[in-house]
Amino acid sequence: MTQMHTASLAELSAALNAKKFSAVELAQFYLSRTEKLDGDLNAFISTDMDKTLAMARAADERIARGEAGALTGIPVAYKDLFCVDGWRATCGSRMLENFVAPYDAHVVELLNAAGMVTLGKLNMDEFAMGSSNENSYFGAVKNPWDLSRVPGGSSGGTAAVVAARLAPVALGTDTGGSIRQPAAFCGLTGLKPTYGRVSRYGVVAYASSLDQASPMAKSAEDCALLLTAMTGFDARDSTSLQRAAEDFSASLNQPLKGLRIGLPREYFADGMDADVRLAIESALAELRALGATTVEVNLPNAALSLPAYYVIAPAEASSNLSRFDGVRYGYRAPEYKDLNDMYAKTRAQGFGEEVKRRILMGTYVLSHGYYDAFYLKAQKIRRLIANDFRAAFEHCDVIVSPTTPTVAFPLGDKTDDPVQMYLADIYTISSNLAGLPAMSIPCGLGQHNMPVGLQIIGPWFAESTMLNVAHQYQQTSDWHTRLPEMAR
Repeated sequence: MTQMHTASLAELSAALNAKKFSAVELAQFYLSRTEKLDGDLNAFISTDMDKTLAMARAADERIARGEAGALTGIPVAYKDLFCVDGWRATCGSRMLENFVAPYDAHVVELLNAAGMVTLGKLNMDEFAMGSSNENSYFGAVKNPWDLSRVPGGSSGGTAAVVAARLAPVALGTDTGGSIRQPAAFCGLTGLKPTYGRVSRYGVVAYASSLDQASPMAKSAEDCALLLTAMTGFDARDSTSLQRAAEDFSASLNQPLKGLRIGLPREYFADGMDADVRLAIESALAELRALGATTVEVNLPNAALSLPAYYVIAPAEASSNLSRFDGVRYGYRAPEYKDLNDMYAKTRAQGFGEEVKRRILMGTYVLSHGYYDAFYLKAQKIRRLIANDFRAAFEHCDVIVSPTTPTVAFPLGDKTDDPVQMYLADIYTISSNLAGLPAMSIPCGLGQHNMPVGLQIIGPWFAESTMLNVAHQYQQTSDWHTRLPEMAR
């Protein structure tokens, strides 16, 4: 029982099927850890023991009937922008503080069908806007490796619960690096799928052309199991892609001999801290020892990814968040004179500062006279960035880079300087603009004994290749097994 939190998903599944413990006992184990540790982390927004244990009992019945799948009885937690029927979906905002989802997101439907057990809903930057999880109406999430530091964002709660082993796996979203950057800061494996791989139905939108539901786990092997269950066509999402079902665990044991790894010149220039560079170079040496070769590639428009993103994403956010007006659901200002006053006061009181900043930016770049100068130009740059990747992948099979330029920074360190905060995503944003799959895996410890993340970017639909690279590396290293002190 005491080692449940260090077991892989495959080990947990085997133990459940062998009746070493029940799904109810496993759920109780994680709920107990949450009760003990989450007071320090602030990672959960909602838990409901009765609902969780009811799902666990249903999983046990399924196992007893011999109908269990690979994930039956395994606990999972969701970032609080996934709609889960009967649970609050706050998006970390006062605006939706009391909103209860009336239906399941498509990905939640799939994981429920697989027999997974919902542990709760996770803290996040408000409406997924942030890189540190300090923008939540419910307070900042703390990094389990050092409670004085950020866990990354916007999926900071997702990273914190897996790093502290309050859940074996969790789901977040990645719009500009929001699964990979927290994974790097918390020593985890996080994977953003190809855009369209996973349905966005029932996932509250930040930037619709960039958002992707994403798994976070201890290892590539665990991510592969979860991703296999998450993917599938959904007619309710116009961006959902029709592709044959794929078992992402099937090709995890391919040797790396002959694999070509691209190293973008632009990602290894100035701006990366020395401790991060040292860990990345050590990881590259290990990948070469496994048979891979490295080649330098160019991404000439990479420097434009940050400004292009901060035009496109706020523009889409401005449109998506216009629905939160106090009329149909969510927060409504208690006092107002007329309809326009109700709109203004509701949005002023219901949204936090970062959300209001991005709505203002987005509305500005979409306004008459500025659309062509900013938004249209950013979309053209987006195409150039995708073309750069397409050209680079003619010379390599995957691209490897640091996930972040630094290790996790102290709480409050960048809250007064939004531009410095945005730069935390400098290496991750371009793959979202291009719709590419990308992941982060732990590859060392840097300053203050904090984790460092290695980013792997693949061509479109190359998740299996990326996961194999990550798994082969994790077979010869132990960074993904390291635990923060509080989780041991």
